[in-house]
Amino acid sequence: MTTTSPALAQRARPHFPALQRTIGGYPVAYFDGPGGTQVPRAVADAMSAYLLRNNANDGWAYRTSVETTRALDAARAVTAAFVNAASSDEILFGANMTTLTFHLARAFGRSLRPGDEILVTELDHHADIDPWRALERDYGAVVKFVPLLENRPQLDLDAYARLLGPRTRLVAVGLSSNAFGTINPVAHMAAAARAHGALVFVDAVHAAAHGVLDVAALGADFLAFSAYKVYGPHVGVAYVRAAVLAELDVPKLAPQSSAGHKRGETGTLNHEGIVGAAAAFEFLASLAPPGGDARSRLTATMSAAASEEDAVFGSLVAGLRALPGVTLYEPPPGVPRHPTVAFSVAGFHPADVSRRLSDEHGIFVSHGDFYASTAVPKIAPDAAARGGVVRAGVGLYSTPEEAARLVGALADLTR
Repeated sequence: MTTTSPALAQRARPHFPALQRTIGGYPVAYFDGPGGTQVPRAVADAMSAYLLRNNANDGWAYRTSVETTRALDAARAVTAAFVNAASSDEILFGANMTTLTFHLARAFGRSLRPGDEILVTELDHHADIDPWRALERDYGAVVKFVPLLENRPQLDLDAYARLLGPRTRLVAVGLSSNAFGTINPVAHMAAAARAHGALVFVDAVHAAAHGVLDVAALGADFLAFSAYKVYGPHVGVAYVRAAVLAELDVPKLAPQSSAGHKRGETGTLNHEGIVGAAAAFEFLASLAPPGGDARSRLTATMSAAASEEDAVFGSLVAGLRALPGVTLYEPPPGVPRHPTVAFSVAGFHPADVSRRLSDEHGIFVSHGDFYASTAVPKIAPDAAARGGVVRAGVGLYSTPEEAARLVGALADLTR
């Protein structure tokens, strides 16, 4: 394995103070990105500066309120560039993706009639399942599951085509699996849904950090993710296509504006978190060559990041496959995937693997089912019965040397 850090990682790593942390003399290697990434210093600085100098509610005429309004408007603009939204008014902020999804699902549910159908998938995080299943109880909707192919973390697209019908009102699907990394053919699925007059809700929480998001190319009517998975703070982001947002019967206070993004948001937002999210996207744009608008710079960075992450991930997976006692749960060869792998280690509870890698090697991995609690028991039933799987994910700051450390540490553990 090469130990030369990819070029983008070399430029990015000095901006992340968390990478200076050590455990037992080892610099910490963060493979826990699928559960939440570290933040560059610019994010913390932007949040601190806002709280100390500009902190106010928005919408009034005095100076800090005007500054807050401008900061929130700028945050919407750069977030719109990140997902390629047509307008910043199509961007909503909230506590997290799960809360936003429940909110939007409730609004959508008010338009349903008993017997209307919603399709969800067995592969998804339950944040893109349970908000829609709640509409069964509340509005008489019928929720149907797109199944997995047998023993594979991959959707059965033939079954999906059969499930679509004249009563289908919405398809909810993850852009990629947070447990197994499988990238779903969302654009293809969206086109099929649209042919039946259905809307498409895309969970991009896992995918957002690993490539270029483009709501237009995906055919998404809704798309949601959380900034803390993309080097930002704990803030949720949602895109809602303008024509759809205008028709949603969103729960809101009577005096609340019904125009643009304010139609879809409730109460006072987490201003400092939104400022931090904007700083994260601006940081990513800053890693691109100079010139061009925010969208072009973000596209350049995310494309380069995807290429470098795939190279590091390839060496990691190759090393894991060679270890006796380590079982990988992954999509078949040739199926697109984001750089996340689930595995188990014979004779070890997944929590013990996580704890020992942390305490003895300074390597952070997560364990459990990661709220993919339909998919994990189907794909890894034995592991799920023993507490779940271990998950490792590669991110912007991951290096081949860290991948080699993880493989070596697991080799020591299995010996």
